[in-house]
Amino acid sequence: MAEDKIGLFLPCNVIVEEHENGKVEVSAIDPMASMSSVKNDTLATLAAEVQAKLKSVIEHLE
Repeated sequence: MAEDKIGLFLPCNVIVEEHENGKVEVSAIDPMASMSSVKNDTLATLAAEVQAKLKSVIEHLE
């Protein structure tokens, strides 16, 4: 395990909001920013992976 209880910092919160014009906005916490306070190189690598996956998911939404 890279860091006990790190799930508390991970971007588990994603906001999906529909605006009055019908457009949908998806927001997520940047894992690189949230992990920067924890000095653990393994976490930095994992945060980069999570960031790439979140970005890919959001970019592929229609």
